[in-house]
Amino acid sequence: KIEDNEFHYQEQTDPVEYVENMCENMQLYPLQDILTGDQLLFEYKPEVIGEALNQLVPQKANLVLLSGANEGKCDLKEKWFGTQYSIEDIENSWAELWNSNFELNPDLHLPAENKYIAYIRFHLISPLIQKSAANVVLFDIFVNILTHNLAEPAYEADVAQLEYKLVAGEHGLIIRVKGFNHKLPLLFQLIIDYLAEFNSTPAVFTMITEQLKKTYFNILIKPETLAKDVRLLILEYARWSMIDKYQALMDGLSLESLLSFVKEFKSQLFVEGLVQGNVTSTESMDFLKYVVDKLNFKPLEQEMPVQFQVVELPSGHHLCKVKALNKGDANSEVTVYYQSGTRSLREYTLMELLVMHMEEPCFDFLRTKQTLGSEVVDKKIEEFLSSFEEKIENLTEEAFNTQVTALIKLKECEDTHLGEEVDRNWNEVVTQQYLFDRLAHEIEALKSFSKSDLVNWFKAHRGPGSKMLSVHVVGYGKYELEEDGTPSSEDSNSSCEVMQLTYLPTSPLLADCIIPITDIRAFTTTLNLLPYHKIVK
Repeated sequence: KIEDNEFHYQEQTDPVEYVENMCENMQLYPLQDILTGDQLLFEYKPEVIGEALNQLVPQKANLVLLSGANEGKCDLKEKWFGTQYSIEDIENSWAELWNSNFELNPDLHLPAENKYIAYIRFHLISPLIQKSAANVVLFDIFVNILTHNLAEPAYEADVAQLEYKLVAGEHGLIIRVKGFNHKLPLLFQLIIDYLAEFNSTPAVFTMITEQLKKTYFNILIKPETLAKDVRLLILEYARWSMIDKYQALMDGLSLESLLSFVKEFKSQLFVEGLVQGNVTSTESMDFLKYVVDKLNFKPLEQEMPVQFQVVELPSGHHLCKVKALNKGDANSEVTVYYQSGTRSLREYTLMELLVMHMEEPCFDFLRTKQTLGSEVVDKKIEEFLSSFEEKIENLTEEAFNTQVTALIKLKECEDTHLGEEVDRNWNEVVTQQYLFDRLAHEIEALKSFSKSDLVNWFKAHRGPGSKMLSVHVVGYGKYELEEDGTPSSEDSNSSCEVMQLTYLPTSPLLADCIIPITDIRAFTTTLNLLPYHKIVK
């Protein structure tokens, strides 16, 4: 039954992969079984099952041991990849033991009767998380340990094709559960039970913190993720950077501080959820009731926004140029952000249409026709936008209407599975916007646009009062080292070293047209904050 459900409710596959799979099936199955032969079982033959089980005897066991500790002990070499290996007979003492009526290990057994297969999503929001960088790290550790603690008790749910995931959101814990059968509430309750009774051993705490150090480190040494982190650190008020989090983790956190944090986290919450699919409204409310009753938390004293407040950039072109943190990476990253301020749903949809018009010529201009350094890229982006302005001014009504129609068709496209609708609805819940018919409003807006709307909006955001922010992350390439006068150093970083931003001087190519940012905190403290804003009308 599980395989049958999985077959009937599977997601669409890539057409090329589907054709390739069908071609393979044509060689193996009769015509009537080409679509299903590799996925469904049609005949129940207990004698075949019995024959297979009869082969599962100790005398026919083949033991494979993979370990780095065996290096230098293997005298054979695999033909194609040169992998070293060795072959040994099983020890006589083992074989004799297996031939006897030996005592079985009670820890090794077939799974017990499966008690666990709608979409269930809950967001447990707490202001505690963003109070300090250490709190953000403790929250990450907490979610990782909770996931680790659930691995064994939730195994049966995994076997029954139930899925769950815990996500450390920026403002709260996100719980996602999905599956087919009516036993799904048992899995959800299991997660809440382990959350309510959360605990950890020192060994697990140490293991997770070491893993998290590597995760943070790997994020920091990638130029593209560092550029995003720097951009958001400038734009979003009270955000903790990845460097802040990494430093808090390296400074040392204790198991006691984690348990104290979790206790405080659970004591005061705001909880929202989405239950969608083959579930009644009464059952949906039961999920929320279980969370409230089990965690026994107090409500928040005041409403808490689930987004960071954004700073209002001054007019002009500001540049934050920093050194990459990976000494072995020659790649650089350039991000240019154009701030448009608070937007209506109509303006947001107009921006989508603008991006659709811009994608192909942008790729052609900046990637195909140019080979560029970071400062040149920044100037070329402006050059491209000038050429694009001319392009959309000369756009025919027919070409404009073709793009509008294409975007409308994308938004009108039927969902291939319920999960796509759930994702849209969940985004409305988790952002607290609750505009569940957003697509219909966007389609209505698209039908009202004219070419002049697009051109005028684009020009308005590129005029003298435009607000631009460029972030350059400069790699350790030969040209960059020579240009910035940076001495060459070690080829690689250690995950134990201190990470900090190194601000670089502006290139002469941009000195006459940009305002440098050489201290993010000092720059952002002088700026006004835009009001909290939801795009709902």
